Amino acid sequence: MPAADLRACDAALRRLLPAGGLLREEAELRPYECDGLSAYRRLPWRVALPETVEQVQAVVRCCRDHGVPVVARGAGTGLSGGALPLEDGLLLSLAKFNRILAIDPDNRLATVEPGVRNLAVSEAVAGHGLYYAPDPSSQIACSIGGNVAENAGGVHCLKYGLTVNNVAALKLVTLDGELLTLGGRALDAPGYDLAALLNGSEGLLGILVEVTVRLLPVPDYAQVVIAAFDDVQQAGDAVAAVLAAGILPAGLEMMDTLATRAAEDFVHAGYPADAAALVLCELDGSRAEVEAQLERVEAVLRERGATTVRRARDEADRLRLWAGRKAAFPAVGRLAPDYYCMDGTIPRHHLGRVLATIARWSEEYGLPVANVFHAGDGNLHPLILYDANQPGELERTEAFGARILELCVACGGTITGEHGVGVEKIDQMCAQFGAAELEQFHAVKRAFDPQGLLNPGKAVPTLARCAEYGRLHVHGGRLPHPELERF
Repeated sequence: MPAADLRACDAALRRLLPAGGLLREEAELRPYECDGLSAYRRLPWRVALPETVEQVQAVVRCCRDHGVPVVARGAGTGLSGGALPLEDGLLLSLAKFNRILAIDPDNRLATVEPGVRNLAVSEAVAGHGLYYAPDPSSQIACSIGGNVAENAGGVHCLKYGLTVNNVAALKLVTLDGELLTLGGRALDAPGYDLAALLNGSEGLLGILVEVTVRLLPVPDYAQVVIAAFDDVQQAGDAVAAVLAAGILPAGLEMMDTLATRAAEDFVHAGYPADAAALVLCELDGSRAEVEAQLERVEAVLRERGATTVRRARDEADRLRLWAGRKAAFPAVGRLAPDYYCMDGTIPRHHLGRVLATIARWSEEYGLPVANVFHAGDGNLHPLILYDANQPGELERTEAFGARILELCVACGGTITGEHGVGVEKIDQMCAQFGAAELEQFHAVKRAFDPQGLLNPGKAVPTLARCAEYGRLHVHGGRLPHPELERF
């Protein structure tokens, strides 16, 4: 990376941006020091608040010319440190890109700026009987641009796919300030699927300025079943059994006791407080189809040991049951001064054993864990509770989290399902991929960003870092581990 000329860049940026468009004072910069992963904080050198695509292009060219790194930021709700700023870099906020540009109900498309909130899309198209399917728990606040950057999921991604499956086209600004359009309004576009490449690219390849998303008709009917279990492993096995029966729910979620009680105290969703685990299974479609599948799902859950199984009494009850699940993250935040939200994905048939292993490790580390996750696609979200004010507790939490991610890899899964790698999981990328694969990732980045100025130090580790990671693990005794050999 070239040496940055910060003084010259600062003077140029002040000329390029309107009044108030460049934040320079510490008090103005402080709100941008972290994203949703608040354990890691840095004060950015400057924050730019462009209002037009042309301003974004000019800002990026300026940073390229002066060798200044650029970190793009949306709503700041990311949970992996992907928007963590650099002390010698510009934080490029897209908060002012918050307009819905076009709604095309005939072709079931909406074109939006990256700062538009996820939920705002569904609200805007509801009058057409349409909605945007990917629904992260943070959908009331998270932005579409951030969803694309992290390839976000949600409770309904099992049936309707992640962000990548629901995006038709993207416009991005390259490091050279060029405006590219990837994908298109048709079901398929000619050439390489570069739009898919940008989903989950975490700001390493370009700056998103426009997204065209696919819309779906609101289902005729939806119903949810809630099942309680006395054993977490039983509940995990029941999730796998539902899918093995050939049923594809719209959503299939699971929470353990700690998460359930926190959500119930917070939302009053009507969850049984004494269950070791809860499973929420939603089916949608025509009423006849849903009713037939509900009977099969209920039978499978009971066969797998559910102590109670009930359907939502009405639409209000259905929404209340989901409100509890979607509020689980903030609800758990009331249980401890801090929590570390993990994100890994495993093959579904390992769900029960992995949860049992995490429970044993929780006792070993002396750190409680609340499990909240998209059980249908094996996307785990263990929330490790800790107190950063206690010396050494954050480090112990990070070690516990790393071990969970390594377990995901060991049983054939991945280190992230939807939160991205950012700075949080960059060392575990070394456990997931070999040197040849990582070099290919770097080659892709160089094709888009030859100077390495876009969100440097995130998502893809250097080979030197992986060599250090391997040395630490061998001598630290954390790998290999007997628990990992079981998978």
